[in-house]
Amino acid sequence: MSVSTNDFKNGMTLELDGVLFQIIEFQHVKPGKGGAFVRTKLRNVKTGAVLERTFNAGVKVGLAIVERRDFQYLYPDGDDFVFMDLQTYDQIHVPATIMGGAVDYLTEGGTAQVATHDGEPISVDLPASLVLTITKTDPGVKGDTRTGALKPATLETGVVVNVPLFVEEGERIKVDTRSGEYMERVKT
Repeated sequence: MSVSTNDFKNGMTLELDGVLFQIIEFQHVKPGKGGAFVRTKLRNVKTGAVLERTFNAGVKVGLAIVERRDFQYLYPDGDDFVFMDLQTYDQIHVPATIMGGAVDYLTEGGTAQVATHDGEPISVDLPASLVLTITKTDPGVKGDTRTGALKPATLETGVVVNVPLFVEEGERIKVDTRSGEYMERVKT
């Protein structure tokens, strides 16, 4: 299957010379002299390396068929992470190299969207925010009410985030999985 360079979209996965690349950004350029072209930034799906590549406008390139489905995280298995398809109950092993930053926020039983190409996992995407429990943090000092003051807190997954002084150990908080920042305290 192929797609024209005129139909590029951010996030689209291309197969170029047998290697999968995801479009990070693209720009159509029409110079005053000469033919139009498309300038792209591509990320190698396997290695994460980013490269810039230019295509002539209207040229057909290989489009990779990527299937995205919701999976439930079950457990770690050596260097792999085991997920279960929520529709078929099939289990897949996802190598740690593909997990990226998702490892920091993944809890057993949590859901994630796994993208596969020809049955092989190529990426794991978490929801934009997750609710996690604080397992360790310093207690807030009475009278210390500086506006915007933060302290480090360790979450149940082991990742450390900065939280406001009033947040205490054992509380559940919402964390932005893209930036790793505290969003709000969640009442149970």
